[in-house]
Amino acid sequence: MACDVLIFGGVGDLAYRKLYPSLYKLDKNGSLPEGLRIFGVSRREIPEEEFLTEIRQGISRNEDIDADAWQSFLDRLQLVFADATVADDLRPIKEQYFSDGSRELMVYLATPPNIFAPICQSMAAVGLNRPSTRIVVEKPLGDDRESFREINCHLTEIFDESQVYRIDHYLGKEAVQNLLALRFANALFEPLWNNNYIDHIQITVAETVGVEGRWGFYDEAGAMRDMVQNHLLQLLCLTAMEPPAELAADAVRDEKLKVLRCLKPIVASNLKETVVRGQYAAGAVAGEPVPGYRQEEGAAQKSDTETFVALKAEVDNWRWAGVPFYLRTGKRLPMRYSEIVIQFKEIPHSIFSGSTSEPNRLTIRLQPNDSIQLSLMSKVPGLKKGMDLKAVPLDLFFSEIFAGEQGVSAYERLLLDVINSNPTLFVRSDEVEAAWTWVDGIRSAWQEVGQNVAQYTAGSWGPTAAIALLAKDDRQWYEDI
Repeated sequence: MACDVLIFGGVGDLAYRKLYPSLYKLDKNGSLPEGLRIFGVSRREIPEEEFLTEIRQGISRNEDIDADAWQSFLDRLQLVFADATVADDLRPIKEQYFSDGSRELMVYLATPPNIFAPICQSMAAVGLNRPSTRIVVEKPLGDDRESFREINCHLTEIFDESQVYRIDHYLGKEAVQNLLALRFANALFEPLWNNNYIDHIQITVAETVGVEGRWGFYDEAGAMRDMVQNHLLQLLCLTAMEPPAELAADAVRDEKLKVLRCLKPIVASNLKETVVRGQYAAGAVAGEPVPGYRQEEGAAQKSDTETFVALKAEVDNWRWAGVPFYLRTGKRLPMRYSEIVIQFKEIPHSIFSGSTSEPNRLTIRLQPNDSIQLSLMSKVPGLKKGMDLKAVPLDLFFSEIFAGEQGVSAYERLLLDVINSNPTLFVRSDEVEAAWTWVDGIRSAWQEVGQNVAQYTAGSWGPTAAIALLAKDDRQWYEDI
């Protein structure tokens, strides 16, 4: 069946930066189905020339525009004007383009969540809530468990859960999917993937940027709700989950949900030992001076919103009992990167007297350069008396190993999955609710204890308390980038 893509918020930042460039790339490499049409829906009327110029600029940020591919994309593209929250505005579009009901429809809500409900109600009123319709929604999905449930209720009153695709772009990254392949397509690691052999796990998502002119939005969210509740917890789930029976959507998501439900609650009594909150002060990143969070444009001088979170999570089940998961994310850090570090335990007894042995470490880099690195102990060449050992890496850089393969962005993969009705890499509502339940507990403990943010200099690795969080366990963050 032919398919159409309908983007509400079709002249917004998300559409210009991510959606149109990804759809263009999919069309260019021949991945879009024949006859697929793309409709950008705008509430305000703008010249078509302005619309196309913005799209070209979004595409050209990452690549040169091919004339033939651009023309092919233009043949699919249509700008239409309507207030999607008003059924009478939406009805002419439905009657002109979707009247026969023979085409599947992917609807991307690139809009604030507070208008999800009226948009869905308008779609239902004009008959666009067909069984084949698929709805894509972006975070933030609420600011706590109750607000998420309210938003989700509006969606599922009109669309079945199987029709709702909650996007987390981290799940579309090649390296994240390679984590699944690494674990479940190789006999090497899975027997070691437990508390008998693993000492601890670190997950870091570091950013060099500040709030980028979005101070008002970010101050309402903070690092805990903006990053931990979704991206970091999803990475934790994929790292810690049990093998699914098959690589099918609900089989994978069932196992992720089990991990979330096994997270040990962080409450007032254990908060100070497990969570660090930070906020960047003025400093320098990449040699350039940058203002502090409270000095950003539009900032409130007394804001206590966190721009950095480090925490110690525990998955309370047989596989992971006693293995801490250290999670860390922050803005205005020295480098931009995301990675998962699996730290194995030390050997029980060393036969190499006089030589220091380091525990093995598996590092999965998600960005900027996707890679997998395994640190092993090896003899240093030479004729020295005794055995001189050194940790050496076995590296797999995807850009080198798969040099002939065309890489795809997270949004390209996820958009194509929606078009093909594959929800495996999307987040189910009970996952989101379980993640919010755990995060809400931490936020409630912050209020109960009165835990304030610790200032850290922009360009540093966060508050010194984040270093102490691991140091008291005789561990340290890995920053050997």
